[in-house]
Amino acid sequence: MPDTDTALNAIASATADAVAAKPSNAQVVFGASAVAGEGVSSDIAIRSFSVSVDEPASLGGGDTAPNPVEYYLTALLSCQVVTYRFWAERLGIAFDDLTLRAEGDLDVRGFFGLDTDVRPGFTAVRVFVDITGPASDDDYRRLRDVVEQHCPIQDLTVNPTPVSTELHVTR
Repeated sequence: MPDTDTALNAIASATADAVAAKPSNAQVVFGASAVAGEGVSSDIAIRSFSVSVDEPASLGGGDTAPNPVEYYLTALLSCQVVTYRFWAERLGIAFDDLTLRAEGDLDVRGFFGLDTDVRPGFTAVRVFVDITGPASDDDYRRLRDVVEQHCPIQDLTVNPTPVSTELHVTR
C-alpha cells in the first residue's frame, strides 16, 4: 500500500472534507489585471505579483519580456509540475527528477488576419516529460495519463471554456 500520509494528500483530504461539508467551498475565483505599456507591452498584476509581457521585435514588440503564448506554455508546464507532484503523492508513485519542456506551433497569419482559415492560437502543442525514479514504466505512464486528465491548464486547452467580455468606455 502506498504511503498516502503526505502534505499534498493532507491538503486534498482537508479540501474533500470542506467540500463535503459545504459544496460551495469547491468554487474558487482567480483574477488578474492588465495595464497597457509602451508599444504592445503590458504589465499584469496577479495577487501581490507583477508580470511583464511583451512581444519580440518581429511581432511589433520591444522584446523586453515573454509574450502571451510563451506564458501559456509556462502556465501549462508549471501546472503539469504541480499536477505530477500532487498525483504522484496520491497514487504513491515516487520519482527522483522531473523535467518538462513544451513547444507550440503558431501560424501568425491568423493573428494578423492574413488568412481567415488560420486560427490565431497554437495549432499544436507538444509536452516532453523526462522523469526518473524507482517506479515502473507502467506506473509513470499511468501517472502521465492521470496528469493529463487533471491538469487545469491542459483542460483549458482541450475543452472549450466560455469567455465573455464586458466593454466599459470612459470619455
